[in-house]
Amino acid sequence: MKCLKNVSTGNIIRVDDKQAYQMSGNTWKYVSKEEWKRQNSKTVEEMTEETPVGLTLKEKKKKISKKVQ
Repeated sequence: MKCLKNVSTGNIIRVDDKQAYQMSGNTWKYVSKEEWKRQNSKTVEEMTEETPVGLTLKEKKKKISKKVQ
């Protein structure tokens, strides 16, 4: 698996090696997995804060940590 970043939009995707080789060029460039993780962690946090249904990710973590203690 490889991570590619769209030069014009800044969107980062994760694709298999063959597809990455075909896509890389002027529009897409290779980036590190760390950069992909940073982008995805921000979107997960935004999604959990916006959805009022059920517990948010932060609340679930607090609940689990209380059970462990």
